[in-house]
Amino acid sequence: MQTNIQAHHSLLFQVLSGDQREEVHSAVLDTLEMVGVEINCSRALELLKKRGALVNESRVRIPRVMVEQALRTVPPGFALYDRGSRGKRIFEGNHFNFGPGPSTTYTIDPYTGERRLPRKQDTGNAARVMDALENIDFIMDFGTIQDVPTRYADLHALQAILENTTKPVVHWGFDAANCATILEMCLAVSGSLQELQKHPFLAIFACSNSPLLLTREALEKLFFIAEKNLPFVYVSAPTAGSTTPVTLAGTLVVTLAECLSGMVIHQLVREGAPFAIGGVMGASDMQTMAMSYGCPEFNLMNTALAEMARYYGIPLWGTAGCTDSKAVDEQAAAEATASIMMSAMSGTNMIHDVGYIEGGNSSSLAMLVMCDEIIGYTRRLARGIRVDDVSLALEAIKRVGPMGEFVTDRHTFENFKEELWFPKLMDRHPYQRWAADGSRTMGSKAAARARELIENHKPAALDPKDAGKIEEIVAAASSR
Repeated sequence: MQTNIQAHHSLLFQVLSGDQREEVHSAVLDTLEMVGVEINCSRALELLKKRGALVNESRVRIPRVMVEQALRTVPPGFALYDRGSRGKRIFEGNHFNFGPGPSTTYTIDPYTGERRLPRKQDTGNAARVMDALENIDFIMDFGTIQDVPTRYADLHALQAILENTTKPVVHWGFDAANCATILEMCLAVSGSLQELQKHPFLAIFACSNSPLLLTREALEKLFFIAEKNLPFVYVSAPTAGSTTPVTLAGTLVVTLAECLSGMVIHQLVREGAPFAIGGVMGASDMQTMAMSYGCPEFNLMNTALAEMARYYGIPLWGTAGCTDSKAVDEQAAAEATASIMMSAMSGTNMIHDVGYIEGGNSSSLAMLVMCDEIIGYTRRLARGIRVDDVSLALEAIKRVGPMGEFVTDRHTFENFKEELWFPKLMDRHPYQRWAADGSRTMGSKAAARARELIENHKPAALDPKDAGKIEEIVAAASSR
């Protein structure tokens, strides 16, 4: 039986007023119309010029009427399905979903604690852990693997993911040619393009370059995925004070100008094709010039971007569950909690980079497992308080009366599992039991849980025929 796996809630957190959203939108249109964007893709330049944009060599100024037309045709959302179409995650409205990130330079070895280059087995292990974690909704590769040819790391990573999870995947392609191979791998599982379009289990993302550059590589991938009518996510990754203005509103304007220019091209290629905008909106630490993943401005900008995406009626890819800390420590917990709660409460649809440490340079399975617990906590907050005849408990109050107890009343037995959230890592035991259990911290328990899942979780296996086809496809592509 098919189930919807999703979280939906009333918005609890906003940073922009209605008038401010209008001001931001006006500034974005002015930027696109008067400043324009740089595009080094001849196919995109020809298409934009034909449809009414002002093209001067590689500089393109996009009239607001073209933006407004694209906003009318872009769908308000899309779904990604578990492999085999058993369940789906909805990326629309106030639904929020969490997943890890891609392509870190380093990973933390879950057994030795060593900071090292990722390997293909690490991607498989990460996918297996994510498959088991109930609050991780979609999968990414969690580190750029280095023990395969770089040119084909995306293909090997996807193979490792598909072999270790049934959850939907958000992935990257080295270029359009590799995206074609990725599609071939997915068709080996789904059987046909029509079935994959009906029940997509994979979305592809690509990035602009701030400020205001749309690269040929990203746009060629955009063309390919749009033509196939499959979900595509176009992402900006600005750094306030470095690649975008130091003011948060200014960075928001540049980010949206990049995202909406990509949306215009995408909808010109195929009206109504599924599309999301996104941002990894960091700020420069002016003492070190490092891009901060844990500063309050990071969360404010991502929240504002969520509000603008909702204003436009477009799904949003956002960022949370990450930290500038180099270890899974108190700083990591504080920064991850703040970003997870703000992203969820602002209605970000596709929240990635869960489990990143060191400002996004390293991935950590212990961090990912700890964040899974924080996401569960946040989901309970987002559900709020149920008020109905059962939850008001008048009959139980009458039965127990003054000076009674509710522990043994049937109302407690019938409702406590649904009403109360139960942690797996956070400790609520008396001190004596905690001490007898080794005085373990949450971080140490998260690391142990990651190792236990690597060793013992058994994801649903790919059909051997499908696995064999994928192996042949990857081998053939690598030989080319």
